[in-house]
Amino acid sequence: MAKITAAEVNKLRKSTGAGMMDCKNALVEAEGDFDKAVDILRKKGQKVADKRADRDTSEGAVIAKVNADNTKGAIISLNCETDFVAKNDDFVALATKFATIALDYDSKEDFLAADFGGLTVAEKLIEQTGVIGEKLEIGAFEKVTGDFVGSYIHVGNKIAAVTALNTNIEGAAEVAKDLSMQAAAMGASILSYKDFDPAYIASETEARIAVIEKDNIELGRLGKTLKNVPTYISRAQLTDEVIEQERVRLQEQLKAEGKPEAIWDRIIPGKIERFISDNTTLDTEQCLLDQVFIKDEKKTVAEYVKTLGEDVAVVDFKRVSIA
Repeated sequence: MAKITAAEVNKLRKSTGAGMMDCKNALVEAEGDFDKAVDILRKKGQKVADKRADRDTSEGAVIAKVNADNTKGAIISLNCETDFVAKNDDFVALATKFATIALDYDSKEDFLAADFGGLTVAEKLIEQTGVIGEKLEIGAFEKVTGDFVGSYIHVGNKIAAVTALNTNIEGAAEVAKDLSMQAAAMGASILSYKDFDPAYIASETEARIAVIEKDNIELGRLGKTLKNVPTYISRAQLTDEVIEQERVRLQEQLKAEGKPEAIWDRIIPGKIERFISDNTTLDTEQCLLDQVFIKDEKKTVAEYVKTLGEDVAVVDFKRVSIA
């Protein structure tokens, strides 16, 4: 039997992340052959992975990384089975290494085939499944590019976002980070209402109206104030014609109330703003630029971006979360 030294065990442990006893046993089985011991541990990982293939990986760590010149950003989620593993420092460190590698790839498939210390990323996942004893997989893979990219990872590594701007002027770092924090905190999924699919808006409008009308039945039964049933839910639906129709309706209302026509121009703009606010709930929930800026509720995110410069624009953003 080959004599296995502590140095050899430690070398294998550092290379694979496996436990000391697993490394020692693998070296004993391999009769001291380092490469054979690595292969033994890898096969163990494959066996564990096969057994746990149907397990749910609803926990994990979400990591965002930006390259040295702030022109590329990537987010990956390394998913596992339990929160106990997700909070482990070694697990988070592994996820961070994966995110760094992801910066150089444009698709999840290419990333999984990328080199990780002599293994592919996919093979490393299998190896670490054997080490950790839980199913591991890459859940999300997102990438953005721009003249300046900033990122934000929420405490606990459950939510992260990256944001790309079209400029690298002074102040870009703060704005890109603020927007990433906004996206992470407020759950934006799309940049602007202009990017919505009309069919999605139509179906979402119908669904939301149905929910409110159902709620109002119960509220009415209890004698409580009914919720407003919106006609629209997105700025994309508020055409010039719709806005003009509302303006005419308001004029007729003010006339019926006996308000002097001379003051209508002071009243109507505010009511139009309220009309738009009441009928753009989808935008404020899902559209980054149309949300109220969390650091200054007097501004929308779009207005905050313009404080950096009129020509400054958000090129792209991505948000990933593990619920």
